[in-house]
Amino acid sequence: MTSPPRTSERNDRGLALLTVLMAAILATVTASDMVNLMLPTIGAEFGASEAELAWVVTGFLLVFAVGVPLYGRVSDRVGLRRLFAFALLTYAAGSLLCAVSPNLPALVTGRIVTGVGAAAIPVLSVIAVTRLLPGDRRGVGIGVVSAGAGIGTAAGPAVGGGIGEALGWPALFWIMLVVSLLLLPAAWRVLPDERPSGTGRLDLPGGALLGLGAGLALFGMTQAQVSGFAAPSAWGSLLIAVAALALFGRRTVSVDQPFVPPALFTNRVYRTGLLVAFLAMTVNLGGLVFVPLLVIEVNGLDPGEGALVMIPAGAAVALLSPLIGRLADRAAPRPLVLAGLTLMGLSALWLSALTDGSSVLPAGAGILGIGVGFMLVMTTVIGAAARELPAERAGVGLGILQGAQFLGAGTGPAVFGVLASARADGGGGALNPLYSGADGAAYSDVFLAMAAVVAGTLVVAARMRPAAQPEDGRRSPATRIPTRRRAS
Repeated sequence: MTSPPRTSERNDRGLALLTVLMAAILATVTASDMVNLMLPTIGAEFGASEAELAWVVTGFLLVFAVGVPLYGRVSDRVGLRRLFAFALLTYAAGSLLCAVSPNLPALVTGRIVTGVGAAAIPVLSVIAVTRLLPGDRRGVGIGVVSAGAGIGTAAGPAVGGGIGEALGWPALFWIMLVVSLLLLPAAWRVLPDERPSGTGRLDLPGGALLGLGAGLALFGMTQAQVSGFAAPSAWGSLLIAVAALALFGRRTVSVDQPFVPPALFTNRVYRTGLLVAFLAMTVNLGGLVFVPLLVIEVNGLDPGEGALVMIPAGAAVALLSPLIGRLADRAAPRPLVLAGLTLMGLSALWLSALTDGSSVLPAGAGILGIGVGFMLVMTTVIGAAARELPAERAGVGLGILQGAQFLGAGTGPAVFGVLASARADGGGGALNPLYSGADGAAYSDVFLAMAAVVAGTLVVAARMRPAAQPEDGRRSPATRIPTRRRAS
């Protein structure tokens, strides 16, 4: 007789959890890009050069890239409630410092502090969903959280530009300060004060090497986007990043309790998912960057109008995310990932062939297809990884997965940006014979390259077949799923 009320109570708790998590991730991801359109105004106020202004963005991104895998590892030892509260308080402190900054160094420092807090939100949100929601609702939860990140990424520049123009750039940080403080009591209420199952010594040197490698890899990519890969700041950073990651790999196999357990990578689904997440994110972020540039430079829209082209894609992702999550709960992961990648690849080919400047509709349709396909891929990959990982490794495993996704976000715009510059300087027509525009051939080639990346990712994803049992021969209670949902 008491079963229906208990079911209703669990549903209410799940809804409250998802509401808070989506609001937190939407706010922090939106804030990561909202300042971009205001950089010229900030530079004029502080008398800063373009290179100096770049640190307003780069400083945030560097600590974000370092923090994502670190928070995932720490979540195996520290409760989600405390970590989430720390992240929101740190984010609030950084926002306050940004809002009252009297000069550029203070603003950059504030952005670095906000990055320390913001890095925790995406990875902790995914971990909270996988730990706290029942198995038959986990996919929906991952879809909702991922939708918040996708909407925030697409909406950040438009929101920041609109509010910044109307109220001034400090208003962006005052708003984020208020939002983070409002979210703090809500997160404290919906997140349990549980004691994670992880034990043993935390390998801080290994974590430092991983963070150094991730941070320098992202910095090298951002420098390549600005100055090309031939710039010493680009190739030098990437070289040191490779060395740091090589030392991290050596330490991982040589110490008793490494920062990342090597057993994670013996699971084929997880190992394949890492590469798929990285490659799919390079295309997704490449589209989010180059479609607005296309409609501005080829279609002649202003930046505000260019941002509006992205709104239908964000709305579609928000509306479809629960359905995609429900589908990911019920179907085997490999067909869904292949379907999502196919949609992304066809959409990239569409953009390469039809964005000739005659209309903005093909551009809007293309980025919509990439966004929906990417949501299908990532919701499925994260859900599959959560099912495959033992409970004691879920935090670090999902943190590394989110870190791979974030590095893909830095890699895509940089690599495709270098390609676009080279094609524009070289002149000539588009490589795609279906492209008929007089201008924009470089953009057509960039989208064609994105389709080629997706084709390679399809080959990788074809190996995403889970074993009948994980390495230890059993599934943990936190990750066990019904046999009918297990892929063959």
